[in-house]
Amino acid sequence: MTTIDLPPAMASAASPATRPRVAPRPVPRWWRDASVTAFWLVLLFVTALWVAHGGVQDLGSLSGALTSVGRLTGLVASALLLVQVFLMARIPWFEQAWGQDELARTHRLVGFTSFNLLWAHIVLITLGYAAASTLGLWGTIVDFVLNYPGMLLAVAGTVALCLVVVTSVRKARRRLRYESWHLIHLYGYLGAGLALPHQLWTGQEFLASTASTVFWWSLYAACAASVLVFRVGLPLVRSLRSPLRVVAVHEEAPGVTSVVVGGPGVAALRPAAGQFFQWRFVDGPGWTRANPYSLSAAPDGQHLRVTAAHVGEGTRRLAALRPGTRVLVEGPYGRLHAGVRTRQKVLLMGAGIGITPIRAMLEDLEQGPGDVVVVHRASSRDQLVHGRELVELAGARGARYVTVEGRRVPGRDTWLPASAAHLSDAEALAQLVPDVAERDVFLCGAPAWMDAARRAALACGVPAAHIHLERFEY
Repeated sequence: MTTIDLPPAMASAASPATRPRVAPRPVPRWWRDASVTAFWLVLLFVTALWVAHGGVQDLGSLSGALTSVGRLTGLVASALLLVQVFLMARIPWFEQAWGQDELARTHRLVGFTSFNLLWAHIVLITLGYAAASTLGLWGTIVDFVLNYPGMLLAVAGTVALCLVVVTSVRKARRRLRYESWHLIHLYGYLGAGLALPHQLWTGQEFLASTASTVFWWSLYAACAASVLVFRVGLPLVRSLRSPLRVVAVHEEAPGVTSVVVGGPGVAALRPAAGQFFQWRFVDGPGWTRANPYSLSAAPDGQHLRVTAAHVGEGTRRLAALRPGTRVLVEGPYGRLHAGVRTRQKVLLMGAGIGITPIRAMLEDLEQGPGDVVVVHRASSRDQLVHGRELVELAGARGARYVTVEGRRVPGRDTWLPASAAHLSDAEALAQLVPDVAERDVFLCGAPAWMDAARRAALACGVPAAHIHLERFEY
């Protein structure tokens, strides 16, 4: 394991701490508890409505049992579909409580659960009606689709949701460009919208009482309002009121580009170092597709800088941007910032292009000599993105900077290079940072690398609540 270990030095007069700094506000823990409580209350109320409208009494016959359980699975699937929309609507309180990383993973779990329940609903309802009908199975299916109000729209909505789910399977996801996957994923909104008429026109549980009707209409209206306000309206108003433009474009290394953005809108965004935005650079066809890039420098109230490796069409376009290009942003997002810090001592670990938010946090964190350790993982010396800046920042801020270089250990899920294959992940981390158990740990890098680093930190005694990470692949 090849390392460069720069010991902490006393902060110099050139320390970045002298620049204007906006301290991120701590995130109230009760926001998270309140959102979980609201989630379970929605499911509990949906089930209570089913019971109140005879769901249990209908279980006495085969057709009644199939139809009744089918209605329940449909209700829960509908509620979970709307929960999915809430999770990814960029609602500030949810986002700050959970972070995009956990929201996206929860969104994925809820999505697959909702999809399975949707198909259970379709199968059970069809079998239940067929058992009580003389039309038979296929006749019942045709009767459903052609003669029940809103069913053709529901079928189209189901097809749209199937497209979203199939492309969300990890093997399929990896074969798609981010831009293509993101565009297909928007069909989820179409699927939810097309299912609405069927539910409100023919769904027994939607029409059985005033309370049911008010509940479901309110839930759909709240979801639509959340998307329109937080994913469309707020970013649009900010971008129009306080425009941002590209100030400079720099090549950091072959295949790595930094973009500096400035304008009157920077100060209004109030981002924290380590957070990310969804960026749209209005430079020609394809500008409507947003890409998530983390800040690679602490915000100074006048400029924002992002750094990205060229891994797709969106990132490759950054190198061709020209000063003056209009910029639209959504955010800031993410919990990889000082506002979630719980300890004075901090370990910042970044791999590859994941070092960018780590570099911004190093510049911004309040710290004394030795409080912060940075571990920078790269496959070779020339791939240490922002390496020179990190050396200078560590020296100025009194931090310790360690680089870990070399190709990864083949055939092993690890955060280490092959030269350290004789060590376990936890042993290597403990050697580099002996007091790691006393620190908050912030991680950013490829998903497999972060998983390995997180396991190593846990094995070294770091409580899970003190490990913070950000994923951009789910």
